[in-house]
Amino acid sequence: MADTKREIERKYESDESGLPDLTGVAGVEAVIDKGVANLDAVYYDTADERLAAASLTLRRRTGGSDAGWHLKVPVAPGVRDEIREPLSDTVPRTLAGLVRSRVREAELLPVVRLRSDRDVRHLVDAEGKLLAEVSVDAVHAERLTEGGGTAQWTEIEVELADDGDPAFLDKVEKRLRKAGVRPSSSASKLARALAETRPSGKNSGKKKGKASAPAPQDPVTAGDHVLAYVRAQRDAILELDPAVRQDAYDSVHRMRVATRRMRSTFRSYGKVLDRTVTDPVGEELKWLAGELGVDRDREVMTERLTTVLGELPRTLISGPIRTRLRTWANARRGGSRRRLIGVLDCKRYLALLDTLDALVAEPPLLADAAGKPEKVIGKAVRKDFGKVSALVEEAIEAPPGADRDLALHEARKKAKRTRYAAEAATPALGTPARALAKSMKSLTSQLGEHQDSVMVRVTLRELSAVAHAAGESSFTYGVLYGREEQRAAGVEAALPEAWKAIVAEESV
Repeated sequence: MADTKREIERKYESDESGLPDLTGVAGVEAVIDKGVANLDAVYYDTADERLAAASLTLRRRTGGSDAGWHLKVPVAPGVRDEIREPLSDTVPRTLAGLVRSRVREAELLPVVRLRSDRDVRHLVDAEGKLLAEVSVDAVHAERLTEGGGTAQWTEIEVELADDGDPAFLDKVEKRLRKAGVRPSSSASKLARALAETRPSGKNSGKKKGKASAPAPQDPVTAGDHVLAYVRAQRDAILELDPAVRQDAYDSVHRMRVATRRMRSTFRSYGKVLDRTVTDPVGEELKWLAGELGVDRDREVMTERLTTVLGELPRTLISGPIRTRLRTWANARRGGSRRRLIGVLDCKRYLALLDTLDALVAEPPLLADAAGKPEKVIGKAVRKDFGKVSALVEEAIEAPPGADRDLALHEARKKAKRTRYAAEAATPALGTPARALAKSMKSLTSQLGEHQDSVMVRVTLRELSAVAHAAGESSFTYGVLYGREEQRAAGVEAALPEAWKAIVAEESV
């Protein structure tokens, strides 16, 4: 598995091209000269620089203490995760996979070579502990694509030590500024190299199919507001793709939510975006959400069962139920993970990303898209809320049992859709939309608790049957089943009053 390192660093430039004395920085006991390292890095990107547009850098570097392949992923200003793989002649499969949502079917090519003479110094405290590494880099950049040029510059880089306090970098910066050193105007060496070696007359490579589009203007029309929300979900899917591949916490759930938000927006704002165009896209988003849900649904059930089992007195736990639960939770997980990666690499998924890019670039706007946001968007949100209202009332009136369970589940799905519609409407409608989104989130959570109970009871019946067939006690499964029935009944009992409160506050 690739190694990941969190980098917190700042870059500076100076007309003097030298490093001022840093012994006066608070907390620094000594500045230790570590010598000069000769670094040689080749940066890879597509011909139209899709990785650079997404602030991603992929390089093969020799020299120094960390030679190898590096993929840098932005986390926050001045903070990046560097994912490392050993040296090889070609781009490692793991790193190629992590950038596939940006690259798609395009080829990764060497685009820039940076050779740096790095003069390194360590800032250490009184105990000799490393606080930060400071380097003066003399950089020679060469564009490797046709018609490219060269550039040279010197910069200062300050990288915080592992587990260091980011506030220390402020102290170093204060000393550097006092000496006339200023923050770099470029976010990275690669960004500067691309800008300064670009062939004369060429733009930044903004071509059709690139995964990142220019930032839009402030929303004015109803269409502007809806598209801003759609664009945010498209961006979320792209940004979460590497995290899903790395099995990062909650990444699958967040990507799944982004697909649902976009699909719901297409439905809620069918008077703004032409549904003859967006409905097929919505079906593909539904497919992707389903693939993402293979592991997620089991994770939710596992968390729920683990929690309720932990609440039971030991006297009510009979048989190897914990072992049975672990076995069930881990079943097929390895295979489903491989399957999910396969989905993210498949042509269908990559084609969906291309379709989303095209939809954002050339949206299928209808006449209402040019209308006033308050009128067009407000009407759509009210329509969604009306559908939720009818379903909740139906569920409240239904007798307890399967019919009510189904009605509550349908109400939950419509409440989610209304929440997302209200989120998209918030920049245009302000407080009323924000309040409705909050109410729908609360309702969705309440109804989600009920639906989880329904699904947990299904799982408990399955586990109980397996345990019984194996000659194990099914007593505890029955206890848990009864508790889940009580949880669901509690939600149903509280719903009428909760719904009255929501209706009383609704003002969109």
